[in-house]
Amino acid sequence: MSTVPASPGPESTVPGGGGPPGTGRVAVVGDLGGHLEELTAELVRLGADPVSGRLPDDLTVVQVGDLVHRGPDSEGVLALVDHLLRTQPGQWVQLVGNHEAQYLAEPLFDWPERLGAAGRATLRRWWSSGLMRVAAAVTTAEESYLVTHAGLTTGFWRDVLGGTEDVRDAGRLLNALAGEHEAELFRPGHMLTGRRPARAAGPVWAAAATELVPGWADRRLPFSQVHGHSSVYDWRQLRFRVPADLVRVTRLDEEAKHATTTLDGGRLVGVDPGHGREPVRPWRALELAGRLTG
Repeated sequence: MSTVPASPGPESTVPGGGGPPGTGRVAVVGDLGGHLEELTAELVRLGADPVSGRLPDDLTVVQVGDLVHRGPDSEGVLALVDHLLRTQPGQWVQLVGNHEAQYLAEPLFDWPERLGAAGRATLRRWWSSGLMRVAAAVTTAEESYLVTHAGLTTGFWRDVLGGTEDVRDAGRLLNALAGEHEAELFRPGHMLTGRRPARAAGPVWAAAATELVPGWADRRLPFSQVHGHSSVYDWRQLRFRVPADLVRVTRLDEEAKHATTTLDGGRLVGVDPGHGREPVRPWRALELAGRLTG
């Protein structure tokens, strides 16, 4: 496989190195899909205590959603994240994915696995209390990133967020959609509808290869983005899902399972490793030298 890296990919961190005031490490963890062992191993690699699970003081984790389904222990993943949200709430940011959304409103798609009552109650408690949100903003010395489950499409950015170019404002507006405006928030794309790609698909459902990345190819990005949910590259089939012009500006990190597309104004970084019933290995979180700013 070959790509032409248009610029270096997002920075791996050395704690405190080169970032804005208050810099630490921000680790963006991709879709987990019920794989507890994968999560615990990655947290230990990031410096968590292997016995207690406590995160190091310099680390903040943003998890992009899709904690559940597919793998063998969705309930175990929820229990671990719930523990971290209770014991280190300032160091774990949990975003909502389309698989969590199944339990927050009327289910939008059929899925053969269902969480038990305890898991469903945990997700609803997180959502109603604000412990699970839609977006996070991360600032590094070089750029700002909006982190969501599936990415912010051009149409959604324009129609719902008013075309804001402030990443903190974008995050605030997205998080404000929880509650009364969830129909907008969970606006489906063609992965759900089976119809033609929707360039205004919402940040929980947008498909990277057909709705998110192509939509920004001819428009300047107001800020960089990190997303999960899907990828412009199929890590199992080892093939791109986008046209040649986007392949040329996409850099793959095969060890981390990250795909970074560099466009005018910023980068779109996909961190979904594509775990199924079996995990995809190797993979790792995206580490940034920076801080949460929203």
